[in-house]
Amino acid sequence: MARKEMITIDKILDTAFAMTREEGFANVTARKVAAKAGCSTQPIFRVYKNMEELWDAVYERATAYFLDYYILYPRTGKTHKKKSMYEILNGDAGNVVYEINLARVAGCPDPGDLFMKMWIFIHGAACMSLAGDYDLTDLQTMQLLEHSYYAFYNETTRG
Repeated sequence: MARKEMITIDKILDTAFAMTREEGFANVTARKVAAKAGCSTQPIFRVYKNMEELWDAVYERATAYFLDYYILYPRTGKTHKKKSMYEILNGDAGNVVYEINLARVAGCPDPGDLFMKMWIFIHGAACMSLAGDYDLTDLQTMQLLEHSYYAFYNETTRG
């Protein structure tokens, strides 16, 4: 009789997904996943050719998780007491406020306006990426961000 497989694909993917949510994507390694799942790295590489393939599966799981959450979340029209995206990014250290003040010190006449325009632009690109409609390379993205930043900056200096 064949031995029953104890570590399943679901167990590996669930573990890697949970680790990504807790520790960030960069901290998901085969050894760490194996330790958390209670196995060696052998079952991981029996299922996935390499870590990139596992990371792709984690990305797909995260996308499905987000879409399920978005579809199932009740649309009551009420505001929620949870933190906004701004509050999450700003953090307790005031990251966004710090960056806005740096722009002000560097001579930007209206750093709040510049930040808002960049915020909207970046979130549009993020939405396109999540929807699978974003096909620019990293280099093209960086060039577009840089071009947009300077265009928005110049617009704030003209008043």
